[in-house]
Amino acid sequence: MKICWAQYTLWAVMAILALMTILSGCGQKGPLKLPEKAPVQSQSTQQ
Repeated sequence: MKICWAQYTLWAVMAILALMTILSGCGQKGPLKLPEKAPVQSQSTQQ
């Protein structure tokens, strides 16, 4: 059974699409730093 050039092209396209799909999941989405926490207010009783 002889494999034609179209089959090699199909496999190459499928490999490129799979690689692009995997790489599209890389990277961080959203802001690049964590949001700052609100300062904690202590409940001290002053008299």
